Amino acid sequence: MTAAPTLSRSTAEAPAARVTPTAVLTLSCPQRAGIVHAVSSFLVERGFDITEHQQFDDASEGALHLRTAFSSEGTIDADALTAEFAETAEHFGMEFTFHPAAAPRVLVMVSKEDHCLHDLIYRWKAGNLAAELVAVVSNHPTLRPMAEAAGLPFIHIPVTPETKPGAEADLLALVEEYRADLVVLARYMQILSDDLCRRLAGRAINIHHSFLPGFKGAKPYHQAHARGVKHIGATAHYVTADLDEGPIIEQEVIRVDHRLAPQDLATLGRESETIALARAVRWHAERRVLLSGHRTIIFA
Repeated sequence: MTAAPTLSRSTAEAPAARVTPTAVLTLSCPQRAGIVHAVSSFLVERGFDITEHQQFDDASEGALHLRTAFSSEGTIDADALTAEFAETAEHFGMEFTFHPAAAPRVLVMVSKEDHCLHDLIYRWKAGNLAAELVAVVSNHPTLRPMAEAAGLPFIHIPVTPETKPGAEADLLALVEEYRADLVVLARYMQILSDDLCRRLAGRAINIHHSFLPGFKGAKPYHQAHARGVKHIGATAHYVTADLDEGPIIEQEVIRVDHRLAPQDLATLGRESETIALARAVRWHAERRVLLSGHRTIIFA
């Protein structure tokens, strides 16, 4: 992966550090008057400080989607808040979740390509991922040194057509063992079964080269080169039983031209994959992604 250019303070300022909220409320419900007032009153009456609020009024669907971050000098009991908010939620027809402060625990799945894992480890170590990497699982032993150098357990689970059911059962056992809140397929080159996709619904993210469904299969950048594409990119999306068709979280685009060989496109493509995947993981970890049918609402 090509190293990112170093920018001096005189030419670029570092982005402001995002303050991690103590807890987050996300909800979706039919549009009507009084929703924001009800949410803010509920939190303020309990002594919470609202640190961030974003909402999207979807006029085409007649729905409101909301994300409110709030903090407190004391501890916050998400289960207790869920019970106390139930009456308000029923009144407005809300689907809601109170998310606790703890960073989500992430189990990363890889095969042989290392660029996405390397980038996630770097961002995790730098404190810029908003999530905690807890283990690396792979169908090949290739990336064991990288994972173990970062202090992460590496579990090798070979996969063949005959052993796939057992391998997926082992994976689910590891998700339970490591208390993983999110599974990230960081260039894991195995198709998950429909049953596994359903069991991981809403808590598994995949990165795919190109804009779906373009250039599937082998040698995607050779396909792109042969078609004379003018843009390449990557798509991070939730995993569903429909292969590479899950709700899109983020896409990254890079403009290219005829002077670039397939290997040049592949280099740029790997960069776009790391950027799109890292954003998707961080936004999910910060509870900035709300599912709305087959699409996502992103409060970035």
